[in-house]
Amino acid sequence: MADDSKAGSGRLIDVELDETIGRATPDVEHERNVAIFDLVEENVFDPVGAPEGVKFKLKLSLVDKRLVFDIRDEAGETLVTHILSLTPFRKVIRDYFMICDSYYEAIRSATPQQIEAIDMGRRGIHNDGSQTLIERLEGKIAVDLDTARRLFTLICVLHWRN
Repeated sequence: MADDSKAGSGRLIDVELDETIGRATPDVEHERNVAIFDLVEENVFDPVGAPEGVKFKLKLSLVDKRLVFDIRDEAGETLVTHILSLTPFRKVIRDYFMICDSYYEAIRSATPQQIEAIDMGRRGIHNDGSQTLIERLEGKIAVDLDTARRLFTLICVLHWRN
């Protein structure tokens, strides 16, 4: 797990989704935009070996069921590319989508206590995915838990087709 006290001062200033990810429904596009805004607004992002205090641009793409992190400096020069298999995320993403569906269904007819219980489960699954992301990025990119949560949200939104 990334330790916030060891994280440098590197941060993301821009996140772009590769055109290979494709367009989605207006609701999904809105969720993608919110996820990117939240990530850029507040993050700790330190690629291993990068100079202290550098600001980064990140381009995310999906290639052959792999998540590609194309990391660039402020001027747009490529610094490093990391490729993560999405296989370790499959189950947690599937579970996350199922519980989100349950949550949205519950909003229509469930009691506040039932909605809260489902939301607590949703947050727990989200934390599991965020922790998996921290572990998969270890030795490549140091992130804090909040940044991992925002990145995991974006990874999920990338898979959201309808």
